[in-house]
Amino acid sequence: MHAAVAERLLQVNREFYQAFARPFAETRRRLQPGAAELVRGLPPDASVLDLGCGSGEVPRALARRLHRGAYLGLDDCEGLLDVARGCGLRQATFLLADLAAPGWPEQTHPPYDCALALAVLHHLPGESRRAEFVGTVRTLLNSQGMFAFSVWQFQTSERLRRRIVPWEGIGLTAAQVDPGDFLLDWRHGGRGLRYVHAFDDAELVALAGQAGFRPVRTFLSDGQGGRLGRYEVWTPASSDVARRPT
Repeated sequence: MHAAVAERLLQVNREFYQAFARPFAETRRRLQPGAAELVRGLPPDASVLDLGCGSGEVPRALARRLHRGAYLGLDDCEGLLDVARGCGLRQATFLLADLAAPGWPEQTHPPYDCALALAVLHHLPGESRRAEFVGTVRTLLNSQGMFAFSVWQFQTSERLRRRIVPWEGIGLTAAQVDPGDFLLDWRHGGRGLRYVHAFDDAELVALAGQAGFRPVRTFLSDGQGGRLGRYEVWTPASSDVARRPT
């Protein structure tokens, strides 16, 4: 993908979350079932790096569970971070960080027991950028660490498929983007646009190997029929023991 095209897609999402931070947070007043399952499996003393923490539903859930481990949430939307700071997890730290830019790891304090990236990867355009992001996550985990993430499977929903809009709406063409890339409209609190990448099995398997991870669990959850989110749990490929949420 051409760098200028990738930057245009990133800008679309930046503009969306800046403009719709509050309406978006209103639609995320609780963790999705799959994310809640992941959080329930975290050891109470685990150090957690929450990438794309949004409005703070993960630390809210951790606070309810009396989580004792360190927590750092990163997001590039100050409006969402303002909401997240009221999560009630006393030891939580929140920082503004652009996860599509190279400097964000400098704000972390590795190693971590767990890194979460819920609904993040599908907003990163281009194979190389996604591979760089996941490879960086690998360096921030301890040798027995766990990377758990979700990707949106909007294509399983007829209602969401109807929200696909032509690329010409943002000055691009289908030939300029990658297979699996889509532009979706938003209809809560106004009209907006979001860039999303729809993953297939082969892409995720390749991404794990490229970044030095070993997939240890995959499951579907969320939405009507429980298929709207795909959840992956990976551990470092060199790890002798795969830690798996229960």
